[in-house]
Amino acid sequence: MKSICLALAIVATSLSLAGNLSADDKSDKVTLGDPALTAGIPGKGPLEMSDINKWLADPANHKPLTVELPNGLNAAAGQITGLDANPMTRAKIELGRQLYFDPRLSSDSTVSCSSCHHPDYGWAFESQFGIGVDGQQGGRNSPVAFNRILSGAQFWDGRAGSLEDQAVGPIANPIEMANTHENAVKTLKNIPGYKAEFDKIFKDGVTIDNVGKAIATFERAIVTGPAPYDYYEVVRSFEKQIPADELKFLKEDDPELYKKYAAAKEGAKTMSESARRGREIFFSEKGKCTACHAGANFTDEQYHNLGVGMDAEKPDLGRYEVTKQEKDKGAFKTPTIRNITQTAPYMHDGSQKTLEEVVEWYDKGGHPNAYLSEKVQKLNLTEQDKTDLVNFMKACTGEFPKIETGRLPK
Repeated sequence: MKSICLALAIVATSLSLAGNLSADDKSDKVTLGDPALTAGIPGKGPLEMSDINKWLADPANHKPLTVELPNGLNAAAGQITGLDANPMTRAKIELGRQLYFDPRLSSDSTVSCSSCHHPDYGWAFESQFGIGVDGQQGGRNSPVAFNRILSGAQFWDGRAGSLEDQAVGPIANPIEMANTHENAVKTLKNIPGYKAEFDKIFKDGVTIDNVGKAIATFERAIVTGPAPYDYYEVVRSFEKQIPADELKFLKEDDPELYKKYAAAKEGAKTMSESARRGREIFFSEKGKCTACHAGANFTDEQYHNLGVGMDAEKPDLGRYEVTKQEKDKGAFKTPTIRNITQTAPYMHDGSQKTLEEVVEWYDKGGHPNAYLSEKVQKLNLTEQDKTDLVNFMKACTGEFPKIETGRLPK
């Protein structure tokens, strides 16, 4: 039994369900998702200069953070991107939070980043296309703004090489915020609270590059928490290591280890039998889902032609417009399936309203065209298989960190 407990201890360590570290544990080490990172400067109402100055005067808010990912997502820790060039600090996260929700970055003060990537809609939006100044619509669905810390190139076509580049792109886009970078910088310089924050956080103060760094830092703090699927994986790891009739001895032989097992069992309770069957389909040749939706964040971060929109008279050519390589025609970036229940509609053009429609699309093998990915094949799933796959995706939904959306500098 002791040897079994040792094996389980190794499993439990690699799949730790421990809670977030607080600032009292170690001030420069945090687990993303900790609500303290995104709660905003303490207080209520618009930010006064006294609030901002008190915040900026605390050295702890400027200390570079060593970040960890929450359980489930932490298996992708090796994919963390962008922190070498743009370290995270509490002050930079908070400045980015303010900018993200501030419509004053747009030409007429009506549109912010959150207008298309809002926490109430899974950090995406419910409309088919992004909507900008004067109600203008783009031609693509709003991609999610969470788990971006694991992604390099951004947008459906990967045209932005970094999250920092992506963050400032919409400001100058004529159908999004319809502003200029120069005017946005001028606006921020004329708001005393913003000027004070930029001057304290960045050596060169308010610049468009620093706007991008701040917003990107905030977005990197937005991650998905453990989902029922993640807890279920811990339970499966335990139960693979020890026969069911011996698990009863674990509580007596190793109480702490048993607590982790019991916590995982509790967290996995809402993952239905249908979802568990869907998991088997998702990770098998039957479903072929992991051909693209791979890794802890369920995306290979690559571009594929699924045939979506390719029957249009002038189809959106996606990645091809960036690379000009023939193979990239109609290819778009693989989205994560984490929290996918909250981010409808689906596909780059928002053409599919439900997860059931998405599964049907894959089951039929997409829409045939000269550039269809070889990974898209007919699946011949039963109706029960399709239901099970949808239920599995639902079980990949975790909590987002709580966000303060309203406290902005006066």
